[in-house]
Amino acid sequence: MRYFKTILLALTLVGLLTACATVGKPYAEHKVTDIVLGETSKTDIQTMFGNPWRTGLESGQQTWTYAHYRYGVFSNAQTSDLVVRYNKQGKVVSYTFNRTTADLTKQEANKVAP
Repeated sequence: MRYFKTILLALTLVGLLTACATVGKPYAEHKVTDIVLGETSKTDIQTMFGNPWRTGLESGQQTWTYAHYRYGVFSNAQTSDLVVRYNKQGKVVSYTFNRTTADLTKQEANKVAP
């Protein structure tokens, strides 16, 4: 019986130490550069990325958020989020894209309509 408890405790500790947590859901990050301010619509965004993980309002503008966060005990966090803001006509007026692991010099991380 003592042997069984020791094994169970060891397995529990290993499980806790190697555990990771995931929040949100993956989305097509490579399509972020396809967003065109003033032209891309809500329907276009939904086609590109699926249903938003979260919706809200920011300064009176509707926002859709796409996010995927992975955290591990012994690994670096991998995070990615895209916040899209719409005007009253349902067109993208601005967006913000952030991630922890890739070089953003090839992508425009933050766009705002003139």
